Amino acid sequence: MKQIEIKTLIRECSFEELNDDDKILVSKAKEATRGAYAPYSHYQVGAALLLHNGEIVTGSNQENAAYPSGTCAERTAVFYASASNPGIPVKKLAVAAWTPPEEGKSWEDGFQADPVSPCGGCRQALMEYEHLYGPIEVFLYGRKRIYILPSVSTLLPFSFTEF
Repeated sequence: MKQIEIKTLIRECSFEELNDDDKILVSKAKEATRGAYAPYSHYQVGAALLLHNGEIVTGSNQENAAYPSGTCAERTAVFYASASNPGIPVKKLAVAAWTPPEEGKSWEDGFQADPVSPCGGCRQALMEYEHLYGPIEVFLYGRKRIYILPSVSTLLPFSFTEF
């Protein structure tokens, strides 16, 4: 029997350690949480994509009482990016999640302390765009730390690749 080890390189940093362009991308993901429609979970997710043409496209989760009719922030963003910018590859993705903070706390305090990661369906959808166009660098935001991954494939090592 052969044993295979899978390792994932994850860089960790604070918001202040990001370069200016990456700060803008992460800030856009945080801002996108405001557009979420999350009356059931109260878990508002925002995603921001940097396209190779320099445009930033955002999306937020959109829930619906007829589960699973809602859409995650990451898929909202990538589908909109593909529809509005056909053939333009995604270069980077940032994801942030927010829940209403305790009374008297700031809007910033509502962001998750630790980084959040896309669900399996979003990972597969993003992986297909990565398969078409090349690596998408991933920024997972948390108040305490940000994880930076070199590609979506590091989030989903066993994806469907035969389309």
